[in-house]
Amino acid sequence: MEKTTVSRDGTRIAYTRSGRGPGVVLVSGAMSTGATMAPLAAELSDRFDVTVYDRRGRGESGDTAPYAVEREIEDLAALIETVGGEVSLYGMSSGGALVLRAAASGLPVRRVAVYEVPYAMDDAAARAAAEYTERLTEVLGQGRRGDAVELFLRHTGLGEEMIRGARQSPMWAGMESLAPSLAYDAAVLGDSRVPASAIASISAPLLVLAGGASDAWWHEAARAIADAAPEGTYGTVDRQTHMVEPGVLAPVLAEFLAG
Repeated sequence: MEKTTVSRDGTRIAYTRSGRGPGVVLVSGAMSTGATMAPLAAELSDRFDVTVYDRRGRGESGDTAPYAVEREIEDLAALIETVGGEVSLYGMSSGGALVLRAAASGLPVRRVAVYEVPYAMDDAAARAAAEYTERLTEVLGQGRRGDAVELFLRHTGLGEEMIRGARQSPMWAGMESLAPSLAYDAAVLGDSRVPASAIASISAPLLVLAGGASDAWWHEAARAIADAAPEGTYGTVDRQTHMVEPGVLAPVLAEFLAG
């Protein structure tokens, strides 16, 4: 059953909780809500007390202007306090960037795990990320949500034919509803480079994962994150890509989160 908590700035944050055991909060990435993490939560709930939530500006959660990454960290702080005071965090993609920022801020986290955080590993990728963010800000400022979604899909490498197909799909309206939150993911990623100095302040054990079938730069980024942390470990999830299968990821996560 969906519940709500209230963040420091008064924003209502919707979440669901399942299972028993050590607490774990799952953080979704771009163009997703808490429901996106539900299959992974189901895989983990036999061993953990799992919370999934709609990040602000998504799903059933509220939103309060102006946006700042610090507000999303406060959302996580409110959730952690609501579900028991200390948890482990898992973040997917840009949600992993939020998790790293939150853990570095000093939230009471026991363990931290992230999967394929899309940091830029060379100058060309950093320039592409900056150009994407600039263009995204422009089209969202003009209220062009569909164009914002297209920009995001193109930035992730989706082909033009697939983008045209997506526009015709029943899912497009839902994607457009999430378009403003793309700016939040861009903000969480900052200048798109691995924030090594912030990660160095994470005292909790950190597991950084990439898919065994993913491109080499995902692994380069994962190693860089792990190397920046005092207790960082890099690992791979066999035969997986960025669209990781919950049933394959869950045992790897569970082994680490159980400590």
